[in-house]
Amino acid sequence: MAHASLGPGLDGILIVAKPAGPTSHDIVALVRRLAATKRVGHGGTLDPFASGVLPVFLGHGTRVVEYHLGDRKAYRATACFGGSSTTDDLEGEIIQLDAPAPDRAAVEAALPGLTGTISQRPPAYSAIKVGGRRAYALARAGETVELALREVTIHSLELVSWDVTDPQRPIAVIDVRCSAGTYIRAIARDLGEMVGSAAYLGALTRTSSGPFTLEMTTTLDELRSATADGPAGLVPLLRPLDMGLDAFPIVMLTPDEVAAVARGQFVRPAGGLPVAAEHYRLQDPAGLLIAIASASGGRLAPDKVFVTPIAHPAVPVG
Repeated sequence: MAHASLGPGLDGILIVAKPAGPTSHDIVALVRRLAATKRVGHGGTLDPFASGVLPVFLGHGTRVVEYHLGDRKAYRATACFGGSSTTDDLEGEIIQLDAPAPDRAAVEAALPGLTGTISQRPPAYSAIKVGGRRAYALARAGETVELALREVTIHSLELVSWDVTDPQRPIAVIDVRCSAGTYIRAIARDLGEMVGSAAYLGALTRTSSGPFTLEMTTTLDELRSATADGPAGLVPLLRPLDMGLDAFPIVMLTPDEVAAVARGQFVRPAGGLPVAAEHYRLQDPAGLLIAIASASGGRLAPDKVFVTPIAHPAVPVG
């Protein structure tokens, strides 16, 4: 063998069921402690009040986060009508509206107007930088924040339920499928305006993030239980490094090619490239993921290498 795996085996993706309350950073800090490693990151922030799918990347997994930044997202959102919020969600100051409440038919009729590729105004209380400062910091300081419109894609909006327990304050539960970078609280705000009322986001659950779904998640209690006897208890819960990277074709390498890639060298695979693609997953003859590479003139340039060369490697190829 001309290469060796790195690390203790805590390399992969942990799909955490984030509860409402803690920040996404809090979840990462907990996993760092349970895994006894600093190499932990998450794939897409969820606000503290939000729950649901939070992919957490460990070890070499932190090196594939960038490939998931553009993943589509899906949410179950609760829109509360009859009031607005300074933050467009339940964490802000709620201002009740003295106006007729919308009915279910009006809300359903408005949904197509928010579907497709739209220009969305981000909430004033957001992490977008304005002149080097976060928008939420400016808003908290009492400054007027005007953020540029952003193009996002809303693939679908479906009204799941309509609650008129309080006729003046109806509540809609909506399933949203959208592009990365979409503000769900902005959807609730804009929906309220479209039906001649006001609305804010009262609850939010992320049901999927790219290939990672709610059904795959592990709860915090399950994480703590799994690691009761040490970090190795996380290994069975980890998903493969290349989960969700099915668009990257697999290229099987010969042992000599593997040795070259382990040293970070270009290779020209003996078997050629299966199809033209932006990225490729390189595997050794046993099917182990060796690296992710990009093509250049028929050769493969390793971008992320997950193995290390051992002494007396094979002769370079390519």
